[in-house]
Amino acid sequence: MTRDEAWALLTEFNKDEFHLKHAQTVEGVMRYFARELGYRDEEDFWGIVGLLHDLDFELYPEQHCIKEAELMRERGLDERLIHAVVSHGWSITVDIKPEHEMEKVLYATDELTGLIGAVAIMRPSKSVQDLELKSVKKKFKSANFAAGCSREVISRGAELLGWTLDKLIERTILAMRTVPVVD
Repeated sequence: MTRDEAWALLTEFNKDEFHLKHAQTVEGVMRYFARELGYRDEEDFWGIVGLLHDLDFELYPEQHCIKEAELMRERGLDERLIHAVVSHGWSITVDIKPEHEMEKVLYATDELTGLIGAVAIMRPSKSVQDLELKSVKKKFKSANFAAGCSREVISRGAELLGWTLDKLIERTILAMRTVPVVD
């Protein structure tokens, strides 16, 4: 699947600007981590996984990750792609655990990109470019701030990767700085 085909599929099921921006942000973050973690030859695949991870969320929020697998199988998409996107719903909506490092990165960063984006919007610069770990950590501890971003999932994702929470947040901030759609 090409990036253009993935975008066409995403926009078939998603129209809301917020969801499209989130998809592009996660795509960029996934591409960054592919390069940083030694998977440069799979950067496009990692990006497509990030782009499509919430394919079903806008139309089927109650069946998130479940309907997504169905939609992708109907189109004959690769099972590796399906497993990757569906596994980010592990322990939330599905029992499919992230196995590959790429799946663990998606699981760990999906919610975190939302939290970091919310923190950035509150800053005078409204940018991740000057955002620091301490600002995100402060808001991470405030359960009412960006309440839809699960701190439990973010922490579990850091554990899956074998990283500290600080390392995950710092690296995700750096990744988001490379994504043009973020600012």
